[in-house]
Amino acid sequence: MNNFTKDIYTEPHPIDTNTLKNLGPLSRMAGIWQGTRGLDIKPKAEGPKKQAYVEQIALHPIDPQTNGPQLLYGLRYHTHIVKPDQIKTYHDQVGYWLWEAATETIIHTLTIPRGQTAMASGHAAVNATEFELIATHGSTTFGICSAPFLEEAFKTVEFRMHVKINDDGTWTYDQDTVLMIAGQTEPFHHRDTNTLHKIGEAIPNPLAQTTPYE
Repeated sequence: MNNFTKDIYTEPHPIDTNTLKNLGPLSRMAGIWQGTRGLDIKPKAEGPKKQAYVEQIALHPIDPQTNGPQLLYGLRYHTHIVKPDQIKTYHDQVGYWLWEAATETIIHTLTIPRGQTAMASGHAAVNATEFELIATHGSTTFGICSAPFLEEAFKTVEFRMHVKINDDGTWTYDQDTVLMIAGQTEPFHHRDTNTLHKIGEAIPNPLAQTTPYE
């Protein structure tokens, strides 16, 4: 049971507008990153197929968000993935990484242009360097929503993502998307993993900038 306050309207005050200082365990993920040794294990008619990939992901801070008394800080992200030595997009994804300090909750949202969106969550201490997020099919809070074809042919029943912030300044994710594929009785574990190296700094959120956006 959630222990929400009875006052659902009053916003916290004052609010620090510098998101980069208030991201908790997400703070070291802010910036522009690249990973050149990604591995995707995906379903094919003949069985699992391994595919290498190259990834670039930009995570930039947004201004603090409030739902009445709830206060969230976050990063807006865009992930772009190609196969090695190719230009055509292999995977495209957008969403948010959010941190609620009051409950030590991390929220990860994702949307892909193949008709699917999800919201996963997990708990971590403010200085954590490792955490896991989960979304479950059928949940009305941290769940998964798919267009009809994916729901019928490649139903995602669980999404699980493990993140580790490494001592050398990189960060690694290991992602398991559990699918129930039409015609198969056992779940398929669609795995993706990569280690990201920083190639650029995050752009401060608008309210924290000395000069607003033009």
